[in-house]
Amino acid sequence: MSTYTFSMRARIKEFLEYVGGVSVLLVRTIGWIFVPPLKKGQLLEQMKKTGVDSVMIVFLTAFFAGIVLAFQSAYTMRQMSAEIYIASLVSLSMTRELGPVFTALVVAARVGSSITAEVGTMKVTEQVDALETLATNPIKYLVVPRFLALCIMLPLLTIYADFVGILGGFVVGVTKLHIPPYLYIKKTFDALVYKDIFSGLLKSLIFAAIISIVACYEGLRTKGGAEGVGKATTMSVATACILVIAFDCFFTALFYFMF
Repeated sequence: MSTYTFSMRARIKEFLEYVGGVSVLLVRTIGWIFVPPLKKGQLLEQMKKTGVDSVMIVFLTAFFAGIVLAFQSAYTMRQMSAEIYIASLVSLSMTRELGPVFTALVVAARVGSSITAEVGTMKVTEQVDALETLATNPIKYLVVPRFLALCIMLPLLTIYADFVGILGGFVVGVTKLHIPPYLYIKKTFDALVYKDIFSGLLKSLIFAAIISIVACYEGLRTKGGAEGVGKATTMSVATACILVIAFDCFFTALFYFMF
């Protein structure tokens, strides 16, 4: 057996073990959600860390994304004397794609890394083992509150990002392209239908599950002290971002054929 073949088999085995581990953690997390008690104080604390503390960075990301999208679309629309359709383009792009994806990437970088660092530090300092010694399930105590907090707050942040991104396009359309404000707003809402908003929110819910489970999984398998925590945090962010984009591609194609 060649070294290349052995290396490929090892990589495939590692990949399947990773997928299996993440899937098992997801199933166990969902199962523990329905096992009382649910500590509301811990959940509210995680919701604050996940959502409230991310408001400003989501605002800046979405606002500048809306501005850039309006400027870039204006370059093409002006050649066809169709500047008025910039409002429709910005609103559809933000609600269907840019709002959910940009918000998920920002949250994966900010919140996902934080979750992995926290759980990973507890793992290498044997605090997770101490929880098991005290008959406390680590998944119930550590993973469930973070999973629920992200699943609640990420869709809300996505709605917020959609609004802010449309506002960024509105600023460009009114101040630079001289589109009447009432006409811009009318074209924005004329283009939107419920399925556009629903598809974006469904994506954000899936992204929330991906980010939280990957972050907690990387944290729970951390080893090697401080260096191991750093490696786990890097792997968590990279994996979550790749999966967010991959699943966005899949669900975009799925929604295209369904609707």
